[in-house]
Amino acid sequence: MTTLNERYETGLKNLKIIDKEAGEKVVESLMGCSPDLVKYIIEYGFGDVYNRTELALKSKELSVVAALTAMGNAAPQLRVHIHGALNVGANIAEIQEVILQMSSYAGFPAAINGMLALKEVVAERKQEGKLDETGVIQSDAIPQGTSRYVLGAQHLSQLDANQVENLEATFKDISPDLARLVIEYGFADIFSRPALDSQHREMATIAALTAMGTASPQLQFHIKAALKIGVSQVDIREIMILMSVYCGFPAAINGTLALKEVLSERDAN
Repeated sequence: MTTLNERYETGLKNLKIIDKEAGEKVVESLMGCSPDLVKYIIEYGFGDVYNRTELALKSKELSVVAALTAMGNAAPQLRVHIHGALNVGANIAEIQEVILQMSSYAGFPAAINGMLALKEVVAERKQEGKLDETGVIQSDAIPQGTSRYVLGAQHLSQLDANQVENLEATFKDISPDLARLVIEYGFADIFSRPALDSQHREMATIAALTAMGTASPQLQFHIKAALKIGVSQVDIREIMILMSVYCGFPAAINGTLALKEVLSERDAN
């Protein structure tokens, strides 16, 4: 067991790895009015949670960017973690893709605000002389003449072989166009873009849906999909623990229970 002082020192070290300047600003801005909040942020958030090594820092920060974008009410913290993602090895295109993907799960206003935060951070870092890797930035991933529906169905089927049929059957009597738009936009326009690998796309989606707390069936679907394409049970568990810092223990508990239910169902089969 570490002492409280050791937890604080460990947390401060980890916070500085994510964003040294932001860490110092948090301490300075809050110390006068709530030193205990500073203590808990550093000890729990960065001493306990960020000190866990099972999930890579890049995966943690991309997941946090997804969650904060989806939540839509934490712009200063989102900018901190965009800085953090760049500091721990993510490139600009990967962060763009995470934010763009949130248009499917949290709507276009959230994605617009997230992209504006990224724009501010990139401009600020350029002024400071930081040379961030651009990555594969592109405007359209769909080859000319390709059916968006067919392409989207192919990508969705990689996550669940029956999901296209399930969507079509579920919505055929009430809104068949909704099923088509989900497939065309969510999985042709967005998911097929190559700048972000499918594992991180699913991690980002799981983090966002956990943070939002309003889409339990969709969260379970994406947990199953993530496991199918190579995201480990441990990775998903760690995302849930990470979410306790950014959206609270109820969201983290519900997300972990969703993981437990998926694993129980899988073991039963």
